[in-house]
Order: sequence, then C-alpha cells, then structure tokens
Amino acid sequence: MKKLLFSIAALTLSFGVFAQKKADEVAKFNSETIDLGKIKQDNPTAATFEVTNIGKEPLLIEQANPTCGCTISDYTKEPIAPGKTGYIKATYNAKNLGMFEKHLNVKFAGYDMQGITIKGEVIKNEDAAAATPAVAPASAPLEVAGEKMVADKAPAATKTVAPAKSAAPVKKTTKTAPVKKP
Repeated sequence: MKKLLFSIAALTLSFGVFAQKKADEVAKFNSETIDLGKIKQDNPTAATFEVTNIGKEPLLIEQANPTCGCTISDYTKEPIAPGKTGYIKATYNAKNLGMFEKHLNVKFAGYDMQGITIKGEVIKNEDAAAATPAVAPASAPLEVAGEKMVADKAPAATKTVAPAKSAAPVKKTTKTAPVKKP
C-alpha cells in the first residue's frame, strides 16, 4: 500500500513540476482583438498588438503563429523586461471580399499559448472611396497659427482634367425640315 501511495504522490508532483504557467499571469495585451474595420481589397493591412510584461522576470515571445496563410506576423525578438512592452504585428493580405476573423497563437517561453485576433471587412476599392468623405464637413475646425477657427464653407473638391486633344473645329448645324419627294 505504501508503494501505491508513493507512486501516486510522485506522479502528482511530476505533473505539477512540468505543468506550464498561464500566459496571462505574466503578459497583458492592450487588446486581444483588433478590429481593422473596412479595408480595401488587395491592400494588406497591419494590426499591432502591444504586450506588457507584468511578471518579475524577462518575458520572451517564442512564436506568434497565424492560423492561416493569409496573415503574416512579426514580433519583438529580444526579451521584454518587467514593466516594459513589446509588440506583435499581424498583417492581413485582404485578397478575399467580405468579413474576416483571423487568429494568431502566441507562445511565451515557459508559458501556455495565448490567442489574439484580428477582424474586419474587405471591400471593393470603389466601395472604399464611397465610404470615406471627400471633403471635411462645413463646421470642421481649422487651426491657423495656433488659433482654432471654424470654416464658413467647406472647400470644394477639385478634380484635374487633362486637356482635350486638338481636333478640327466642330461645324454648327441647323435643323431643317425634311424635304418630301414627289
């Protein structure tokens, strides 16, 4: 019976020794999800997650792996000192139209994995132009030499038009009644 109790105790202690600590005990993200909003198709867009070391020892990001090939990541390679911040940058390639939600798995040295997420909507380039206003609203504040002013009228949008190619002058025509033939 002593052997059985000793075996159970040894097994329990070995699980405790090899169990990894939770990442949220030493790392705090400014946000675990970043919404990129509406982004243009074929316009890769990046989100940067700030991670603060809230532990008492330097924190090392071992990996920051996206769960698909449509997202690439970069991260702080050197250890993050206690109280200091590092980053994890996730870039989404924006090839496919529609809503997206992509996850990255972050592995800190000696700790469990932590998940972070980027999401948004990919829209056609024409839709993106319509979604953003071309001119400022009429009551938008202006700042001139350190003083704030309110514009009386918003500036008109300007459009550059290329000059037309030179062509022969156009003849003016007059309408005449059709002639009836006998």
